[in-house]
Amino acid sequence: MTDLVLRDIAPDLAERIRKLAELQGRSVHDVMAEVLDAGVFACEIKLRKQLDLEEEAALKQAIAALEQVPDDTGFGLIGRI
Repeated sequence: MTDLVLRDIAPDLAERIRKLAELQGRSVHDVMAEVLDAGVFACEIKLRKQLDLEEEAALKQAIAALEQVPDDTGFGLIGRI
């Protein structure tokens, strides 16, 4: 595993991580690795959601275009007679 050095961490954040390690009976190193993994995963999910906004915009455009198509009562009767 690669060693990383984190500098200038807010004291309250460092304390919260130490507290998590203590409550779980684990090392600060192990808890930090888990916290970083969860944080990176959350950032990746957020990025995917941002990319999905482009798809959402395309879908909205397609729906708006379909709403402009005039009603065809003849087509709606297919299979009913």
